[in-house]
Amino acid sequence: MKPEKLMQNAHKAAKNAYAPYSEFRVGAALEMASGKIICGANVENRSYGLSNCAERTAIFTALTMGERVIRAIAVAGPDSSEPLPPCGACRQVISEFCNSETPLYYDDGNGSYLSTTVGKIYPANSLMNLAEKRSQAANSA
Repeated sequence: MKPEKLMQNAHKAAKNAYAPYSEFRVGAALEMASGKIICGANVENRSYGLSNCAERTAIFTALTMGERVIRAIAVAGPDSSEPLPPCGACRQVISEFCNSETPLYYDDGNGSYLSTTVGKIYPANSLMNLAEKRSQAANSA
């Protein structure tokens, strides 16, 4: 899928955000290896620590649907006048389910988008494939 189309899906998802406190809507769209597009929006709570970002909402929805392989990610923030890359918590979760070459697109704050990869926003991913490494260590013991 073209990045522009994935970004359109993310913008559409942002319209469903629940952001009564910050009034800062964010949407995310995932292109899965199956071809499905799975979207998520940020969901706030009075206790900000219990809020959930759009990227994590989309990833958790994908997992719940049995989807495991993410081909590309788009993040849209129609209320932002600044570039809107994923936050640190989202980068951590994204790194759990994407390889370093997975494309990532996000709003640039000027009506267009920036393009990068998961590896560029989360370069020191020493925990990638931790389950596989543990299994290999157990088999060699």
